[in-house]
Amino acid sequence: MALTQQLARVSLQYLDRCCGVAASASDGDPDWDPPDEDTLDLDWAIWQLLGFYRRMQPDAWQIAVLERSIRGDDSDPIAFLDHPGVYDGFDGPPALLTPAAVTEVAHALAAMDIGHLLERLPAYRQVGGSAFSGDPRAYLTEHFALLQNFYEFAGQRGMAVVVWVD
Repeated sequence: MALTQQLARVSLQYLDRCCGVAASASDGDPDWDPPDEDTLDLDWAIWQLLGFYRRMQPDAWQIAVLERSIRGDDSDPIAFLDHPGVYDGFDGPPALLTPAAVTEVAHALAAMDIGHLLERLPAYRQVGGSAFSGDPRAYLTEHFALLQNFYEFAGQRGMAVVVWVD
């Protein structure tokens, strides 16, 4: 089983509904099922991008932005999502970015240009102990663009973002 970075755009009303369902369910199941168009599976791309930033530009402000975009801010308001129906329990429980935090992250991600960093990445190399087929620069660029667009759309719609590893 591969672990991947997951994100979901949700309204605060949806989170409130899930919290209420979890509170009344005998097993605490929050009936978590955000629409497919509001979810994003980043695979392992952002973890690799973070690792590359840490090696090549360890003091770059972009590191904090990327970390926040996939780690969230505070998971207490969504503790009810700490349930096997939501994630597999391998990593920490889902964490939340409020709509205001999503807007901040969206603006910071929009200001990022990873092109100059990725120019220093060889086209073909070993990734995570297994051979990576294809150009990792294209893979990382594509997934970073997905992350930027995901947050931009969430910010425009005033949505929160829930992040977890599954």
